[in-house]
Amino acid sequence: MNTAKPPPPPSSTSSPFPILQTLTPLHRVSPLPSSTIITTFTSKPPRQFVVLVQSTADHTNPTSVSFITTTTATTPHHSLNQTLLTLLRQRKTEEAWLTYVQCTQLPNPTCLSRLVSQLSYQNTHQALTRAQSIIQRLRNERQLHRLDANSLGLLAVSAAKAGHTLYAASLIKSMLRSGYLPHVKAWSAVVSRLAASGDDGPLEALKLFDSVTRRIHRFTDATLVADSRPDTAAYNAVLNACANLGDTKRFLQVFEEMTQLGAEPDVLTYNVMIKLCARVDRKDLLVFVLERILDKGIQLCMTTLHSLVAAYVGFGDLETAEKLVQAMREGRQDLCKILRDVNSENPGNNEGYIFDKLLPNSVERNNSEPPLLPKAYAPDSRIYTTLMKGYMKEGRVTDTVRMLEAMRHQDDSTSQPDHVTYTTVVSALVKAGSMDRARQVLAEMTRIGVPANRVTYNILLKGYCEQLQIDKAKELVREMVDDEGIVPDVVSYNTLIDGCILVDDSAGALAYFNEMRARGIAPTKISYTTLMKAFALSGQPKLANKVFDEMLRDPRVKVDLVAWNMLVEAHCRLGLVEEAKKTVQRMRENGFYPNVATYGSLANGIALARKPGEALLLWNEVKERCVVKEEGEISKSSPPPLKPDEGLLDTLADICVRAAFFRKALEIVACMEENGIPPNKSKYTRIYVEMHSRMFTSKHASKARQDRRSERKRAAEAFKFWLGLPNSYYGSEWRLEPIDGDDYASDSV
Repeated sequence: MNTAKPPPPPSSTSSPFPILQTLTPLHRVSPLPSSTIITTFTSKPPRQFVVLVQSTADHTNPTSVSFITTTTATTPHHSLNQTLLTLLRQRKTEEAWLTYVQCTQLPNPTCLSRLVSQLSYQNTHQALTRAQSIIQRLRNERQLHRLDANSLGLLAVSAAKAGHTLYAASLIKSMLRSGYLPHVKAWSAVVSRLAASGDDGPLEALKLFDSVTRRIHRFTDATLVADSRPDTAAYNAVLNACANLGDTKRFLQVFEEMTQLGAEPDVLTYNVMIKLCARVDRKDLLVFVLERILDKGIQLCMTTLHSLVAAYVGFGDLETAEKLVQAMREGRQDLCKILRDVNSENPGNNEGYIFDKLLPNSVERNNSEPPLLPKAYAPDSRIYTTLMKGYMKEGRVTDTVRMLEAMRHQDDSTSQPDHVTYTTVVSALVKAGSMDRARQVLAEMTRIGVPANRVTYNILLKGYCEQLQIDKAKELVREMVDDEGIVPDVVSYNTLIDGCILVDDSAGALAYFNEMRARGIAPTKISYTTLMKAFALSGQPKLANKVFDEMLRDPRVKVDLVAWNMLVEAHCRLGLVEEAKKTVQRMRENGFYPNVATYGSLANGIALARKPGEALLLWNEVKERCVVKEEGEISKSSPPPLKPDEGLLDTLADICVRAAFFRKALEIVACMEENGIPPNKSKYTRIYVEMHSRMFTSKHASKARQDRRSERKRAAEAFKFWLGLPNSYYGSEWRLEPIDGDDYASDSV
């Protein structure tokens, strides 16, 4: 029985996905009446762009969809199509799916498109899986063109809502490659999800936006592509991607294009601008975003005030955040004046011309009176909780608990603590190591009827794992499942896997990973890299490599530099330098450049393998990347500059001192001093005294041998001078450059 909620009644004017009615080549675009239907059949159609024409069809209501049909003979297959179409019209999606499964041949395009649409509309995991299986079958049989733009668009939206962002993006890209122009509500939903995701999500969102708009701009008649043109919501999603990247120039470009094409900025647009100001460290401009909203007459919302409080908390300016919240509690409307009074410092004109265009009211900031809010806004639980998170980050547990008590005594129901508030208190206590008090808060949540969610339990799990109390973590999982009916998610399993690593239980980590996959929970890149870490720490690089290969095959996960570094670390922990170097070469071939962590692992592996010659090669590469190049010298193929850390340089210096490569050791300690890293002279002195104090003291060496080692002897004397040991340089200046024209290139192994 189909238990899905029936779709809304049909409407000829509010359809978010008008049915595809016309297929015309790009160079033959011409306006057609909305009632015109043209069907084109070719053996191998060229790449075309779909022209969306308004009609009364509505794919969000699968019962009111008009389809392009073709005349077929009365055959058993035709009868099966009729049966399937009848079931779909009656909204019997379950029976229609069972009928489709029994089909040995593909149903006609009408039935396929409608079935995918109705499955997508259900927004359930099972329905989405079924719709994806239809897509996979059509792709395998090269029949994907049987589906119309509506069904593909609805499936993309459904996949995006379910968190399958990459799959949704691939659908939109496939539509574009096939010549379809998806509806704005379809592609903008995917752009919005990409913009908010991690890794390269914001960059992919901008690329997808550019791909859609490029195709739209090829049409001279804007009415033909009106349903695909970006609206305010679509632009807001793109602006959010720019803000997450901190790309002010692209933000301005999209913002100006938005206003030129008649998509008026709304309050959400300026909320995103608050995020941009916070991302690029322009705290002084936050108040002018608020004033700009008021000046333009845009209706203010609580989300704007929450964004402001969150921005000040993010800057660590809890004092201003407290003043803002207190003013709201007092019912004051002069929030702009309060923020201006604490906004005396201007951090500089960093890319100021961009913000001058975005916020023209900030240019003459001293020549206007700050506007008043149209009414008073009392802080709600979300704003209080945001301030509590600021206290939590600074370790102010007492203030966090005190605010919870104050919220309990609020008369306004919107200010009462909710599950997010209690979870914040639990997080603060866990961070402080007070697990017993955190459990008391959890018990209180149950007592007062505020149910804890999965996030609350995951925080407690992390606390137990960090305190190496794995048994209590397992007990908490049982309580979470049996008593509360909350199923662990990928974050829960990642936490448990990491906890097993902390107690050197790689077998337990693997067991949790396999259990997670058996439950149908897709691993994330953190899952893979954490499991790789377990095998790396336990000295099992082959198993780490197998996990890495599995990660490469998983289309839902994008391999990042952390995963590559973990694989390098797995080899280096056993001194397998050659295998580690091969991995680094594969990194480069896949577009990743080694970073400080990569070089640090290699240095440790070289030290363990006792291969000082490899240390010289590694230092030469590190030294080259530490050199600051002029702007004209940097090419796209050049690796990014490197800022070495203490661990890397100290390990390299240690190797060089032990191997008597004193000239290289002096280069490394000079690099340490340039980067503000104090060299460990006492350690290097101890190594020199223990290993090299009798160097160059033989009286029986031949003249030829004495000449060969003269270069190293000069470097050794210079190194002793730097250490403060007795040497031939006392009483005179010394330098590392060649003496008396004697040019020596480098230490020899």
